[in-house]
Amino acid sequence: MSKSRYGRFISSMAALGATALVLTGCGGGPGVTETSPATSEPSSGAPTEKAEVTVYGTIADAEAKLLEESWAGWSKENNIDIKYESSKEFETQIAVRAQGGNAPDLAIFPQPGLLGDLATRGFLKPAPEGVKANVASGWSEDWAKYGTVDGTLYGAPLMASVKGWIWYSPKEFKENNYEIPTTWQGVLDLTEKIQADKGSAPWCAGFGSGDATGWPGTDWVEDLVLRQAGKDVYDKWVANEVKFTDPQIKSAVDEVGKILQNPKYVNAGYGDVSSINATAFGDVADVLVNGKCSLHHQASFFSGFITEAGGTVGPDGDVWAFIMPSIDGKGDAVTGGGEIVGAFSDDPAVVKVQEYLASADWANSRVKLGGVLSANKGLDPANASDPLLKEAVAVLQNPETTFRFDASDLMPGSVGAGSFWKGMVDWINGSDTDTVLKQIESGWPSK
Repeated sequence: MSKSRYGRFISSMAALGATALVLTGCGGGPGVTETSPATSEPSSGAPTEKAEVTVYGTIADAEAKLLEESWAGWSKENNIDIKYESSKEFETQIAVRAQGGNAPDLAIFPQPGLLGDLATRGFLKPAPEGVKANVASGWSEDWAKYGTVDGTLYGAPLMASVKGWIWYSPKEFKENNYEIPTTWQGVLDLTEKIQADKGSAPWCAGFGSGDATGWPGTDWVEDLVLRQAGKDVYDKWVANEVKFTDPQIKSAVDEVGKILQNPKYVNAGYGDVSSINATAFGDVADVLVNGKCSLHHQASFFSGFITEAGGTVGPDGDVWAFIMPSIDGKGDAVTGGGEIVGAFSDDPAVVKVQEYLASADWANSRVKLGGVLSANKGLDPANASDPLLKEAVAVLQNPETTFRFDASDLMPGSVGAGSFWKGMVDWINGSDTDTVLKQIESGWPSK
């Protein structure tokens, strides 16, 4: 797994900044204006032999090769040539291409908010009946709503990640009799104890991600908002009915600050608080594996970075993880991410590919290849490639779990991939919480 990018993290912030001016004026998505959408006339009849379907997304490098491998057998059996193209500028270029009549047949959206922007502008096709059926049978109502705009289903979920894992060394915990905390206060108490025992910072953190620097900070805040304020406040926050300047959001940021703004607690292996923005988010796997760092907060996909750094993942491995606990130790609430597949064409071959990507068959095919997971109910957990991913599948498939999609991915791009990311960078650089939250809130497009 490349340390330079993962899914949504390869978007171009420079381009997003430019399109934010458009968003402020019209309330649409990145790069979308009031021009009429290009239309795509459906073809008649069954897919012809060697039909070609184009797919566009952010998934790159080794992950892109695995994506192509996941559908290779099905593609051959169905005489459909699936052409995949990845782009570092997907989040702006997908809108530009749609406006210019050069849209792909299918797009893999890492942000439901962006899919919603294009759907409301009339660029995307409503999901066909086969996709609707697959979503109804294979996905929870929460997941289905992320592909739904104004009551119409436009896209089906693809892959998933569970966020909020706290990574640690099982050996270190055993040698020092540290216990897995069951409350947020327990996390703070454990942090204080490890710092006293080691005489150095327990936590390592990296916000660095090129133009997308800052996104790991948003993940921290989202976890605390969901756990501290609850799912109703979280949902209203995503819809801007609860503002960033609301005391409940400030409280969550301040709780995160008890760790990330404390020079006694960060940044193990790299320096102090000021080094967080300059540390690449994937590089912290190195200091976890070599033991310089005791605790790290990151999503389930981080297991791939641990492996790349030469470590093993598991209860008896070099590194293992537990889900950030709730405030009071009651209930399981997690945030996560994933992709939604939307269509710009309703050609029969495109529909067939779209249906397949929404199926349990595809989910099992891809997860079996390693490194990712899916929230599809038909996924066999045994296909997950490592113990952490198996744990994540269990979390996703547990009906008692309260799951909420990454808030920044649901917000308009000018906020979720704009002022929120930048705000976290400024906050780490020393700006006070009130000033940062006002700046983030100002990124919301006018209605």
